[in-house]
Amino acid sequence: MSPENKTVLLFDLDGTLVDSAPDLATAINKMLLALDLTTFPQEIIRDWVGNGAKTLVERALQHSLNNNTTLDEDLSEARKSKALAIFLNYYQQCLCLESTLYNDVKATLLALKKQGYRLAIITNKPAEFIEPIITGFGLNSLFELLLGGDSLAERKPHPLPLIHACETLNVSASQCIMIGDSKNDILAAKAAHMQSIGLTYGYNYGEDIRVYQPDWCLENFAELLPLLRKHKIS
Repeated sequence: MSPENKTVLLFDLDGTLVDSAPDLATAINKMLLALDLTTFPQEIIRDWVGNGAKTLVERALQHSLNNNTTLDEDLSEARKSKALAIFLNYYQQCLCLESTLYNDVKATLLALKKQGYRLAIITNKPAEFIEPIITGFGLNSLFELLLGGDSLAERKPHPLPLIHACETLNVSASQCIMIGDSKNDILAAKAAHMQSIGLTYGYNYGEDIRVYQPDWCLENFAELLPLLRKHKIS
């Protein structure tokens, strides 16, 4: 199997392009302190990242409450909404402070763009944070489309963001590859009848990305170049 006739590369953000766990952990712990709850080391919070801000906040609240009560009893929608608002406020203040690009990401993206590939981001992170982050890392001129977890009615693993990207960029699913570190990326691609590349680093809740059977699996981001280089854009 080879990635022939591909013109569009769809990328996840957290865990794929950017190691954002340090800043997410800082904002989560500030939120927990504001709520008089227990904080956690970054290494633990890192394992909660990958399903968007709302899920990250809910995981932090559940762990901090140490399972003393059930989610429905103690974590009302009002309480979760309040915590999410606090988290988003703190996170806005610490974007790109300790987060870093993964190895070879910028050079590889620049090379792919130069080769003529069209690039887009499809992430479950709230849309308001995407542009400040990619601008902070000098990537803002590379992407034609930025979709966040709240950009549409559904988010990954639902196929809607991928389908929307195809419609917006006027391409078919067969012309695209979804590239990410999480099962959400692979499951969304399968549901959209799109090929996918799974990256073994990043955030996938301790699971091996190969379990979800991406079409290709890479150990590092720079491996995208030799995989795609020999196949000309149609």
